[in-house]
Amino acid sequence: MSVFKRFLCMGDPKNDSWIFALAVLLCSSFVYNNMNTINHQALEQLHYVTELTELIRAKSSQTPDGVEDSTAFVSFFPDFIWTVRDFTLELKVDGQPITEDEYLENALKLIPGKNPKAQASNLPRERIRQFFPRRKCFVFDWPTNNKELLANIEKVPEDQLDPKFQEQTNNFCSYIYANARTKTLTEGIMVTGKRLRTLVVTYVDTINSGAVPCLENAVTTLAQLENSAAVQKAADHYSEQMAQRVSFPTDTLQELLEAHAACEREATAVFMEHSFKDDKQEFQKNLVEIIQNKKEDFLMQNEKASLKYCQTKLDQLSKALMESISAGTFSVPGGHGLYRKAKEILEREYHQVPGKGVKANEVLQSFLQAQVAIEKSILQADKALTDGEKAIAEERARKETAEKEQELLEQKLQEQQQEMEAQNRSLQDHIVQLTEKLARERENLLRQQNMMLEHKLKVQDSLLSEGFRKKSEEMNAEISHLKNMIDETKNDDVSWIAVALNKFGSEISSLLSVPANLVGHIVRGVSSLFKKK
Repeated sequence: MSVFKRFLCMGDPKNDSWIFALAVLLCSSFVYNNMNTINHQALEQLHYVTELTELIRAKSSQTPDGVEDSTAFVSFFPDFIWTVRDFTLELKVDGQPITEDEYLENALKLIPGKNPKAQASNLPRERIRQFFPRRKCFVFDWPTNNKELLANIEKVPEDQLDPKFQEQTNNFCSYIYANARTKTLTEGIMVTGKRLRTLVVTYVDTINSGAVPCLENAVTTLAQLENSAAVQKAADHYSEQMAQRVSFPTDTLQELLEAHAACEREATAVFMEHSFKDDKQEFQKNLVEIIQNKKEDFLMQNEKASLKYCQTKLDQLSKALMESISAGTFSVPGGHGLYRKAKEILEREYHQVPGKGVKANEVLQSFLQAQVAIEKSILQADKALTDGEKAIAEERARKETAEKEQELLEQKLQEQQQEMEAQNRSLQDHIVQLTEKLARERENLLRQQNMMLEHKLKVQDSLLSEGFRKKSEEMNAEISHLKNMIDETKNDDVSWIAVALNKFGSEISSLLSVPANLVGHIVRGVSSLFKKK
């Protein structure tokens, strides 16, 4: 909330105008404070409002069809609250009691006549009515009639103030607490404390450079900073959640991929919540790439943990076998049979070890492959076996080795398939969440455009009813422009979104190694969310 009071002191009038413009740009409730009454003099002192079209721009480029840039002011201007201190009049018109709001609206009625004085007096009235759709008025009596207390009013206890003044003050505070809204920019972009700081710096730097503050440019600057922070916040969330949910090594690859999918979905939601105006989805694509790299790192950590654990366990279990081989225990008649039994016990014990992870079969297969030559040597040296029995044993060993290699190959193919399916789901999740965000942004845009049109129609109707037909007709171009904007937003609801989704999907599909034809399939599947209303 900003409170603006016109100080009757020597200063740079241009600075006052810039302060007024900055207050309008930065606050959600603008409180204008003057004394005694709202009259011609009070409105003249509020000349700052007539200069806003020269001090603020909504768009960085010219508005088409000759429509003034200020048409869009109502989409981001604050509520206008006029407070009148030391109010001495009665709230009556033609002898009939009126409310404070009716008093303000009556004061803002245009004065008939074409003389320059009337037109100059009408200009601030017109601007307030045009730029501030939500208006409110509060009047305050003298806080006390005791002149001695007035001289030190700031030190006077509240219970010594006039009861009527206390009631008026409470009404004002209650209204502000109940109705003051969060500051929003175009399309419902909410201004947080951090964003407010960025806006202040951006606007002040622009003014100091001699240029006019432009909301569109400020939002672009703000979006670059906020979206970068949103990417980092989302990436951090992914890393933190993965660290909490995953213990290496996981029993299966699927277990890790499922944890990744859940964490990525949450991270994407975090990004969507804290980002805005990512029109080309550059920041979301950056997030996809970061998470993809983090996932690859987690996959590698998982494999390393499994490899290390399995190798350690296998070294422990095979110690007796390896010592027996070195000692020549199996270099005796019937040694091959003894070797086979010892190896089978080793395999059985290894399979019973829990938590080996994704490299369990690969580590065992590597060990068994190294044993092939040893077993062959033991087999050939076994004098208890005939040549025929040795040939059969050798063939059996080759067959077992081939089966285990096939088993390992099938496991790797299955894991590749699981990874591909996970990438497909990742792509779909990103497109679905982007679709939902685009739908919300479209709804906000339509709501904003309809609000602007409704306000302009209300102003036009008021002008007509007050007898200012020409001024009413002059608003036709603005109203027609707004109606065209609304029609375009409604009619383009599917086409431009489909184009955006296709472009985004195609670009991240290469990051995720997803077939390009799948993108079109997913986009067609989610486009139903944008059926025309």
